[in-house]
Amino acid sequence: MFIGFGTVVNVVAVVIGSTVGVLVGHRLPHQTRELVTQILGLFTLVIGASSVASGMSEAFAEAVGSQARLLVVLGALLIGGIAGSLLQIERRLDRGAELLHDRFAARSEGSTFVEGAVTSTLVFCVGPLSILGSLSDGLGQGSEQLLVKSVMDGFAAIAFASSLGIGVMASVLPLAVYQGLLTLLGFALGNFLPIAQIDALGATGGVILLGLGFRLAGIKQIPVGDLLPALVLAPLLVAAVGLFR
Repeated sequence: MFIGFGTVVNVVAVVIGSTVGVLVGHRLPHQTRELVTQILGLFTLVIGASSVASGMSEAFAEAVGSQARLLVVLGALLIGGIAGSLLQIERRLDRGAELLHDRFAARSEGSTFVEGAVTSTLVFCVGPLSILGSLSDGLGQGSEQLLVKSVMDGFAAIAFASSLGIGVMASVLPLAVYQGLLTLLGFALGNFLPIAQIDALGATGGVILLGLGFRLAGIKQIPVGDLLPALVLAPLLVAAVGLFR
């Protein structure tokens, strides 16, 4: 595997899904697509738990103390969640996606190609898993998160392409650029952040993935977008705690 592998697979999955959707997508029952999403939600819970476990490393313990690791993650999530809730990040992301969709859809003048491209791009790019997966891939922690997202996007592409046509395939260009840049950001962070801070970021991201898994599985609608500031706070808290040890 190589850094960026997850995004490559994601792009391929959308291309395949779009092709299948154009050809036979209308034959896939809604119940089947819903079941696949729930299964992926359960699998996301597994990945999230694994990320939390691997993030609780010896390097993390040496930086903040073995008893303080969970407190650092909890503090990052609480402070980040409160900040995200006050800033209404989740609502703003949803609203921004709606505004972009309405703006471009209005310009398309009934063109299903543009409608398919815009709708699928927003669905594939606006979401915590796209951010978490790309950063994890860039940090060298594996592309499992993006591989799960690839399966989800592939089935979503089938659904979109079955009604909106081949324009869905055009979404691979902004998808590749967006996730590629986030992967490069993760790679850059990995080159100057200490291992302890990277592990804290990974453990915090794992908890956010657990929330996303609950949402995908239909268990609980957790506003995971509001938790994204915790990814910035986790390394900062590790550095702050380390100063007082």
